[in-house]
Amino acid sequence: MIAPNVLVTAASRRVALVRALQGALTRLTPLGQVIATDIDPFSPAVHLADAAQEVPRSDHPAYVEALLAVCATHDVGVLVPTIDDELEIIAAAAGRFADAGVVVMAPHVETARICRDKLLTAAHLERHGVRVAVTWSEADVRAQPPPPPLFIKPRTGRGSVGAYRVRSLEQLRFFLDYVPDPVVQEYLDGPEYTIDLFCDLEGRAVAAVPRERLVIRSGVTDRGRTVRSQVLIDLALRCAEVLQFRGAVNVQCRVVDGTPVIFEINPRFSGGIQLTIAAGADFAEWTIRVARGEVVTPCVGAFTDGLRMSSYESSLFLTDADARVLERADPTVAPERP
Repeated sequence: MIAPNVLVTAASRRVALVRALQGALTRLTPLGQVIATDIDPFSPAVHLADAAQEVPRSDHPAYVEALLAVCATHDVGVLVPTIDDELEIIAAAAGRFADAGVVVMAPHVETARICRDKLLTAAHLERHGVRVAVTWSEADVRAQPPPPPLFIKPRTGRGSVGAYRVRSLEQLRFFLDYVPDPVVQEYLDGPEYTIDLFCDLEGRAVAAVPRERLVIRSGVTDRGRTVRSQVLIDLALRCAEVLQFRGAVNVQCRVVDGTPVIFEINPRFSGGIQLTIAAGADFAEWTIRVARGEVVTPCVGAFTDGLRMSSYESSLFLTDADARVLERADPTVAPERP
C-alpha cells in the first residue's frame, strides 16, 4: 500500500484540483492530505492545501531532488504534476519516485516530450492518421509563408501566452520576430472544445468528457458546458491509442465543418477539470485509486450531458506573515522515508 498523501506540484491557482483531491481523500482515506508545492508563497492553492512547501523552479537542476524530499517529509504516495514545463522532467524521474514509493501520475517520458513540442505533436498525430491542424516550423514559414489567416504560438508554450491570430503577412513577419521559438498553424474557424481524458497506469482509457469552451480567459475555460459527442469521444480515445498516457489528459480541438481538428494535447489536468468532475467523471478520485493499484472500470460516455459551468473570481486576503506558509525544502537532500 502506498503512502496516504497526494502532492500537487506548481499548485499556483489550481484551487479546484486541490479541493477535488481533498474531497476524494476524505472519501477514500479520511486522514490523507493534499500537499502543495510552489515558488510563490502567495499563490492561492498553497493556502488551501493541507500543507505546502517551497521548491525551486522546474528548470533548476535540483528540482527532482527537492520533490523527493517533500515526498519523504510529508508521506506522499501520489505525485500530480500540473504544468507542461515540468512533465518531461518528472516523467523521466518516474523510476526514482517509484523507488521512493511514490506513483507519478504523468505520461511516459516520450509522450511528455512529444506533447510539450507542438511541432512534434502535429507530426506524430499526422503520422498516425489523427486529424491535426497543419503546423509549420519557423524556418518553413520564413522560407515560404502560408496565406493568412493563421495562428502563431511558442513551440513549447503554455496557457495561451504568446499565442496570436495572424490576419496578414505583415502581422506574420512581426510575430515571427516577436514570439519566441514559434510554430505557425492553420487558423481553425469553429467552436472550441477540450476533451478531458483519463487513462489508467497501463494507458487504458477510462473516460473521455468533451467540454465546449464558451468563454476563455487567459487560456482557461471561464464558461463551458459538457457535450456528449461520440465523434469527440472517439477522437480522444484514438489519441490514447497512439500516445502513452497516464492519468489526466486534455485534448484541445476545434470543430471545422463538422470535423474535429486537434491543435494541442496537454497530458495533465485541465484548468476546467471541475466541470468534468461535477458532471460525474471523478478524475481526482480515479487518480488516487489507480495509483493505489485499484482497477477502475472504464465508463466512457458516462457523464451528465449539457452541464454548464460559469466561473467567477474569488479572493484570499493575506498578510506578509502568510509567506511562511511555504516550508523551505533542502533541494540537495532527500531524507529517507521512515
